[in-house]
Amino acid sequence: METWSERARALLARLPIERFQNPTPVVAVVRLAGVIGQVGPLRSGLSLARLADSLHRAFSMPRVKCVALAINSPGGSPVQSALIARRIRQLAAEKEIPVVAFAEDVAASGGYWLACAADEIYADANSIIGSIGVIASGFGFSELIQRIGVERRIYTAGERKSLLDPFRPENPDDVARLKAVQAEIHVNFQSWVRERRGDRLTASGETIYSGEFWTGQRALELGLIDGIDDLRSAMRRRFGDDVKLRTVAGRESWLRRRLPFRGGEGEGLSLLPANWADDMISAVEARSWWNRYGL
Repeated sequence: METWSERARALLARLPIERFQNPTPVVAVVRLAGVIGQVGPLRSGLSLARLADSLHRAFSMPRVKCVALAINSPGGSPVQSALIARRIRQLAAEKEIPVVAFAEDVAASGGYWLACAADEIYADANSIIGSIGVIASGFGFSELIQRIGVERRIYTAGERKSLLDPFRPENPDDVARLKAVQAEIHVNFQSWVRERRGDRLTASGETIYSGEFWTGQRALELGLIDGIDDLRSAMRRRFGDDVKLRTVAGRESWLRRRLPFRGGEGEGLSLLPANWADDMISAVEARSWWNRYGL
């Protein structure tokens, strides 16, 4: 007659013990796609406020072996780029989890700033990489308003409060002030790239920090990335064919998912129909970022 202990051993023998001893590895995937910061008057792109929860959940996922960043961004706000990248590094250090970035169409300007938050960077041979610089653009309408008989009136407290007013002739002092700010941000960008890429950079600073951008293949030669690869293939080689890729998506409230709310983070909510003019302005501004790279 079979004893209880014998029955227990037989039952345990049928359990997939090896599966518990060697659990399936998990890679958390965070998508960083779009323009960084504010896009148009009422639209927000990538920001720390929108990504903080997703990043925390990615690094806290059970059995996570690595966090993969799927980046497809032409850049945007240097402040939000720095904040997001810094949070990624903080979480990576706290959880002791490696971070690998994979550039899709483009990881340029602020998009490359985000990529540098990873321990390794990979891209397609045709990806657009780099653009380590700072840009500001606008329009001048001073002659137009004079022609149509419009008088510009502006009042400030502080002699330097007005900067590059588009309805007045360009002021050389204003341009100099803007360029000084840009230069300081550019220095910070360069410092971040040097900190994260270090000896892997193979070209001179004059080349790397010129604001130029390159294909993934050329970026590999310059040391801006570590290889030509895609996320799925790289993670399967690293962790095995049974690795689970878990995409971490942002959370929306129950109400936001069901009602046509307007506005993004920090913009307030409205039940009014979408304003087509705001949508148009946002789309044009976002499109201009992508157009810089021929995309």
